[in-house]
Amino acid sequence: MAQRWVAEDFGGLDVFALVEAEVPSPRQGEVTIEVRAAGMNPADAKHVASRGDRSRLPLPIGYEVAGVLSDLGPDTEIASGGGAVGDEVLAFRVSGGYASALTVPARDVFAKPAALGHPEAANLLLAGTTAAEMLDVTAAASGDTVLLHGASGAVGVSVLQQARLLGVRVIGTAAATSSDVVRRFGGEPVRYGDGLADRVRELAPEGIAAALDAVGTDEAVDVSLALVEDRRRIVSIAAFGRAQQEGYRVIGGTMPASAAFRDAVRGRLVELAGTGDLVVPVARTFPLAQARQALELLGSGHPGGKLALVP
Repeated sequence: MAQRWVAEDFGGLDVFALVEAEVPSPRQGEVTIEVRAAGMNPADAKHVASRGDRSRLPLPIGYEVAGVLSDLGPDTEIASGGGAVGDEVLAFRVSGGYASALTVPARDVFAKPAALGHPEAANLLLAGTTAAEMLDVTAAASGDTVLLHGASGAVGVSVLQQARLLGVRVIGTAAATSSDVVRRFGGEPVRYGDGLADRVRELAPEGIAAALDAVGTDEAVDVSLALVEDRRRIVSIAAFGRAQQEGYRVIGGTMPASAAFRDAVRGRLVELAGTGDLVVPVARTFPLAQARQALELLGSGHPGGKLALVP
């Protein structure tokens, strides 16, 4: 038996429950992972916050983990090739990561780089693939100057690092207290709030080629629209409501095109993490049983870095 968190209804954190569950033996094309760390993301709670199909209840929680292979189905290899009991791995785009063990498709499992701890590995790919897609859909290229809203958050920090590898200059919005985080990962911080557009113009008189919104505020959308002429080069992962009217792009993991891109880019991001070119700042870990407390901190918007649950 394993422990795992599920949502027994739709709503807030009070619907989350830690339960005992059988871990099915892996079939061909599947592996079982003994979880060492479960990554945490805002989407973990958001996907149960509003009403949905009650036939799907209880809903498993969590999309990414790191741990050790404890079993493999017959004739099965993981996505990065090979795989044996005892190997350290990470997995993303799985269901039910808030668990002590789980059985998942082998196509979603990659060898964990030795340089990464389990909490870091468990938080690499949701933020990393989102960041990669934002840069891809806006066609950010060497020599471009782009504006990034929410530069000190998990997705923003990954954007900064991946943009630096592409030769893209990033001006990143952040609170004054987070300016050092933006600088650490290669961005140029700019304070959000009244007058943001003018402050960005002063930093980039040559103009802004693209805007990437990781916060979803009206300010982020308004300033992006004011500074970027080609609205196809404005993307948001949070401001869905105005997209159709204003003509900018939105992406999300449940969209087929986004899912396909994120699946395809996982291996490259794991390699970048292995060489030290993609760092995952972890602020704190919690015991698995304290998932609610951890989600409260995550929901505050100021966790100070990634969070992980440790069974």
